[in-house]
Amino acid sequence: MRHNRTVALALALALAPSQGGRLFAQAGKVDPSIPPYQKTSGVSGSVSSVGSDTLNNLMTLWAEGFRKQYPNVRIQIEAKGSSTAPPALIQGTSQLGPMSRAMTAAEVDAFEKKYGYKPTQIRVAVDGIGVFVNKDNPLQKLTLQELDAIFSKGRACGGRQNVDTWGKAGIKDGAWNRPISLYGRNSASGTYGFFKEHVLCKGDYKDQVKEQPGSASVVQGITEDRYGIGYSGIGYKTSGVRALALAAKPGGPYFDDSAENVLAGKYPISRYLFLYVNKSPNKPLDPLVRELVKYILSQEGQQVVVKDGFIPLPGNQVQGELAKVR
Repeated sequence: MRHNRTVALALALALAPSQGGRLFAQAGKVDPSIPPYQKTSGVSGSVSSVGSDTLNNLMTLWAEGFRKQYPNVRIQIEAKGSSTAPPALIQGTSQLGPMSRAMTAAEVDAFEKKYGYKPTQIRVAVDGIGVFVNKDNPLQKLTLQELDAIFSKGRACGGRQNVDTWGKAGIKDGAWNRPISLYGRNSASGTYGFFKEHVLCKGDYKDQVKEQPGSASVVQGITEDRYGIGYSGIGYKTSGVRALALAAKPGGPYFDDSAENVLAGKYPISRYLFLYVNKSPNKPLDPLVRELVKYILSQEGQQVVVKDGFIPLPGNQVQGELAKVR
């Protein structure tokens, strides 16, 4: 459980230097210090994005906004999971690798073996992983240890008993003492891996988890299943589900997945969303890829982050990320 708290604390410390970034994200607004996108000349051609489903809506919205600036540009997006991004970048079948987790050491090594340098990691947004139940479910909160007991086989986080009914999860209404239906992502998903590491203490998922191809499918399944529970990026929340408040340790305190709590490091399962590109340290980035990244990190691009239900980066971080592609 200490590891989960460290993740949230590290995120909070990384964001803390930008007071403006924190305050504006709380209000659902983008830091005004982030400049608007400045259109340039000589941008044309096509680009391919392969990777995260969590980032699929964001990539689509960014592509639409970017094409308003450059109508002749073509952007192809394939979103089958974060683990598909590194191979596509290595093979050169994509120029953009959106991921909802950081590349593993093995993935970075494979890229470096091919090109002689590491891939460039760019932070593009902040996300909390929401734990959702059906809107009719009366449960309000869970600890990460209880979540582990619900989703994992071995309870590596230390839970005393397997939690397989809503009665064991804390609902006292006898009508709800029914088996819990589990919804999650498939193993290609970065969200699957993040949840496994930070919530299940690297333990194995139960065989009963209904693995879904995308975040929207998880939410839709819970919407249609009164006894369902699942996880996905907070941007996929709908009126058919409710997000539970979570506590990093038994007894609380509990925090919901608001932008304020995510940025303060109080909500215990928070993360950055990334975009990876292939940039040689001795050559400029392809102009189309460079300008798309600049658009994503512009005032307009970060407005898209807010529109899609995620949390924008503070201005000081945007400047640091932009420096990577200059």
